[in-house]
Amino acid sequence: MDTRRVNTAQPLLSPTLVIVCVVMALAAAAVNRFALGGSPFAAPGAALRASVQLAAVATVLAVALQRLWSSVLVLAVMFTVASITAARRSEARRGAMWLAVALAAGMIAVIPLLLLTGVVPLKGVALVPVFGIVLGGTMTAAAVAARRALDALTSRRGEVEAALSLGLSERFSTMMVIERPLSDALLPNLDQARTAGLVTLPGAFVGVLLATGSAAQAGAVQVLVLVSLLLAQVCGVAVVGELVARGLLARPQERG
Repeated sequence: MDTRRVNTAQPLLSPTLVIVCVVMALAAAAVNRFALGGSPFAAPGAALRASVQLAAVATVLAVALQRLWSSVLVLAVMFTVASITAARRSEARRGAMWLAVALAAGMIAVIPLLLLTGVVPLKGVALVPVFGIVLGGTMTAAAVAARRALDALTSRRGEVEAALSLGLSERFSTMMVIERPLSDALLPNLDQARTAGLVTLPGAFVGVLLATGSAAQAGAVQVLVLVSLLLAQVCGVAVVGELVARGLLARPQERG
């Protein structure tokens, strides 16, 4: 029996799915309101927004993925939005858009390797999802690394000044303070990689499993995604460290 045909014969999008999602959103709203004292509109509002956004994106991608040039345009838009989002989340008050360089470093470290080896075909339907997953993870890691590094400089500025008074360079003095915050930004993806299959079944694994019915293929794709994320995030965070250490990414009070 063709497992793939069996799995793809039943579409997930159905009235039952809509009803189940509505029930879960309303249940989340009730718990949030009566058990946590929160807003009853938070969960339904987030669910509605996600539905509208995903519907719009799905419509655009259905057209864009048919051509390589339009897929590249989608990637450019994704990268721009990710750069702006990372800049805002970093809470840097000077040089925040330099985080685009950190994101670019992560993508350059991964995407060419995947394309040149043929692991990911040069087709929009394959490139856009992989690019999006890696970009999203790198964006989060870079933003968290920048924010925590800048926070560390604010609270431990005295240590930097002490190191400078001993004749150490400003870059070295700053790196001594921000190395730990930079490393901590990598912990979520490291934990996800360590517990994949034991605690969680990541999205790529579930998606491929539902589409093909092959657990082996789903596992291979998920390993590729996790390792790609590890490399992209490490490179992105390393660039963030250099940006902060060299004063390109800063808060005014930290640079005197």
